[in-house]
Amino acid sequence: MSVTLPRTSRTVLGPALAGMLLLGGCGADVDSGTENARTATVKRCGEPVEYTRPQRAVAYEGGSADKLFSLGLTKHVHGYVMPPANPPVTESPWASEYAKVKMLGDDLLNKELVVEAGSDFVVAGWNSGFSDERGITPEILDKLGIQSFMHTESCYNYPGHPERATPFEALYTDLERLGRIFGVEKRAEEVVAGLKKRVQAAAARAPEGDPVPVFLYDSGTDQPFTAGSQVPPTDIIATAGGRNIFADLDERWTQVGWEAVTEAEPEVVVILDYGDQPAEKKIDFLKSSPHTRHLPAVRKDNFFVLDYNEGISGPRNIDGLEKFARYLRELRN
Repeated sequence: MSVTLPRTSRTVLGPALAGMLLLGGCGADVDSGTENARTATVKRCGEPVEYTRPQRAVAYEGGSADKLFSLGLTKHVHGYVMPPANPPVTESPWASEYAKVKMLGDDLLNKELVVEAGSDFVVAGWNSGFSDERGITPEILDKLGIQSFMHTESCYNYPGHPERATPFEALYTDLERLGRIFGVEKRAEEVVAGLKKRVQAAAARAPEGDPVPVFLYDSGTDQPFTAGSQVPPTDIIATAGGRNIFADLDERWTQVGWEAVTEAEPEVVVILDYGDQPAEKKIDFLKSSPHTRHLPAVRKDNFFVLDYNEGISGPRNIDGLEKFARYLRELRN
């Protein structure tokens, strides 16, 4: 049975789950006892929301879970939902943490799953987990007394409370905000500082000269699905010394025409490697398609494979950056 709790437009009330689980986390200093009731006002996109420290978080996709695990919050995570696009969690740097929590589903996020799990906190993106069409939105969860948090990267067109940040800045913002929600601000500061240091190091070693034109190929045969300005691959490419040929599109993941790809003459193609759509098949298609087989990148076999979880918002973005930066340096040399 679900109970609808009263709320104001700026406050989310979590279910009374404090005390059900022991507090603490791998690598994080989280207080117990009376501190369980700690609250923090943190933005959910552009909306200030008062959060009660969660005890049974549900994460949708690897990026959400990775953010929580990187902050040492495993004991606050009840489980995760991994749709088929995600590679196996055994490949994650936090594989041991995934093993300590429940896999709740292998499809899209839905309200019933969250309610059945007794979750008091859900982490996902707008139109990437949360969806009006599928009936699971922050507003709907608010009415059920279930707190929610959205990736800042997905907030630029969130209805009513948009927020805009470059993808890497959005990642840092999420880690800092999650740190405040869970009372691990110091850990969050350390994690963010480490990521920024790695980004700065990659940028300092970027090849000199004009940025390399790069096409990110997500999927699609009739029309390609690619990365616009609002998703991490654009920052990965730019920081490493490249230029996303569709960086001028104010979109996240979006469909374009093959003609636009051809006209841009990319020198490198980044392949987003899904768990259910292997990179090898995508490369074979690009080599055989009349739209792409004559592209400079395809003729020269300049393909770079970016893991799915290095391409969606999460700490593994920086792993992807370092690998791509190394690839571009070797290509230029």
